[in-house]
Amino acid sequence: MMTLWDIACIVFACTAANHLGLIQAVQTVAECNQLPIVSCVKCFSFWAVMVYCLVVGVSIITTLAISFLCAWSAIWLDLFMGIIDYLYLKIYEQIYPTTDETDADTFDTEDSVSDVRNG
Repeated sequence: MMTLWDIACIVFACTAANHLGLIQAVQTVAECNQLPIVSCVKCFSFWAVMVYCLVVGVSIITTLAISFLCAWSAIWLDLFMGIIDYLYLKIYEQIYPTTDETDADTFDTEDSVSDVRNG
């Protein structure tokens, strides 16, 4: 029996796997240049939901409609995940600031470097 929760979980898993770079890691390990069906959140969600719906016995018209809706939803979910990443990085930088400044202003090069020019 098909549940909307199952479909939502499939879309989330497909989108998260792509967004987090897990699909790219699998491609690297498998030495595949590209896996076109799984390397796109729309395609991966579409086909995964389609297979799920057909396995549980949903009619083909309903399966197509649900699959296209899930592919469209995956785009927005991926965008939402990107926004969350952006906000996370901004907050992280505020909590743990990174400084590009070194101690060069307080470091005296005359005392620490041997003078090889006079040698």
